[in-house]
Amino acid sequence: MSPFELTLAEAAAAIGRRELSPVELTGSVLARMEAVEGPLQAYAAVLAESARASAAEAEREIAAGRYRGPLHGIPFGLKDLIDVAGLPTGAGSRARDGHLATADSGVAARLARAGAILVGKTHTHEFAYGLTTPQTRNAWDGGRIAGGSSGGSAVAVAAGTALFALGTDTGGSIRVPAALNGVVGLKPTYGLVSRHGVVPLSWSLDHVGPITRTVADAALVLPALAGHDPRDPASRPAAAFRPAPGGDLRGLRVGVPVNHYFEHVAPAVEGAVRAAVGRLADLGAEPVEVEIPYARYVQATQWGLMVPEATAYHEPTLRTTPDRYAPDVRVLLEAGALIPAADHVRARRARTLMRQAWASLFERVDLIAAPAVPMTAVPAGQESVAWPDGTVEAVSDAYVRLSAPANITGVPALTLPVGHDESGLPIGMQLIGRALAEATVLRAGSAYESAYGRAGLPAPAAA
Repeated sequence: MSPFELTLAEAAAAIGRRELSPVELTGSVLARMEAVEGPLQAYAAVLAESARASAAEAEREIAAGRYRGPLHGIPFGLKDLIDVAGLPTGAGSRARDGHLATADSGVAARLARAGAILVGKTHTHEFAYGLTTPQTRNAWDGGRIAGGSSGGSAVAVAAGTALFALGTDTGGSIRVPAALNGVVGLKPTYGLVSRHGVVPLSWSLDHVGPITRTVADAALVLPALAGHDPRDPASRPAAAFRPAPGGDLRGLRVGVPVNHYFEHVAPAVEGAVRAAVGRLADLGAEPVEVEIPYARYVQATQWGLMVPEATAYHEPTLRTTPDRYAPDVRVLLEAGALIPAADHVRARRARTLMRQAWASLFERVDLIAAPAVPMTAVPAGQESVAWPDGTVEAVSDAYVRLSAPANITGVPALTLPVGHDESGLPIGMQLIGRALAEATVLRAGSAYESAYGRAGLPAPAAA
């Protein structure tokens, strides 16, 4: 096994035992990048020279007894919305041409203190305003979308060109590409991870979180990211989020939705996720049927919040250089200017009702288990999906439909691979918990992973 094939937990343990050096691990990841990056296009910028220098410094520190913890010497990718001092933050847009960050973002600074090694900035859908990341191809099938907007980060992890990566999630942009590429994506509780120095899409919906190969890896990355940052107005103190060891889920009540999450879902996805819920029950969890409150208002609320907030941020640039935006993003930004203030207020009221109703729901259950996305990765260029009942839905609407509730309510949500469809494409299950219950979400995901393996992680087809 080459070092790039190790999980973060495996690599960290080997580095801690002095059986693997950061230089060797980083060299292996960069060699893998040279082999597969061409067709995949996960990275907007590769930082090979600085990564090798950082790996050499990490090796010296560890040899001198200054080991910083499990991320020390671990190569990672950073979505190109996240500032690193002295580097461009392109956000996938010509509107950012010539931009250089003057300081590290909150999360970049935390990872630097943890000793992690940045190997590159990963592609995003322009300004995170989309669900496909058109520059990047799916790690399993180069003819299909990577998902977005953190598509570059998900593909880098799936392809072995980063041991973990950071993404952002406004309506599912960590979980959607993670599910479509057979890796793990965690959207933390709103405010748990600082967004300072991260280009915003919608300030009241944006989250930053890790994409990893395993749930155990996500549990290692989250503590390094979380913590109060006074520069982020939504920031909150960190909570305990290390999952309890062991695979026994007795006493855990898992909500299984009777509405919304299993409606307009591909049969292979529904079958794989329901089978995965059965496996959670085999581990001792108690399935409980639940009705998702205000489900019919999810998409209207999501768009009513996101669209005007995005337009407000981009208004100065949109007025002066509108031609620098891609057509799909520009039309959304221009549409945001037409939304009445009263509609935005209604969306905020709806969010308050949803948060209250979901809090009541979590008095009955500890988690909700559901599909992460309604279908696997569609072919590049496909714009709509037709369901058997005659409903035709835009691909972006379909993907965001199941992930948006966790953004609106601000609760943590984890996606992990639980199988494949008839074409061999990965299927993801979503575990959603109450606010600041990351430990519970990670516990259930880790127990599933330990008992049933890392489904969806054979070598990516495109590699």
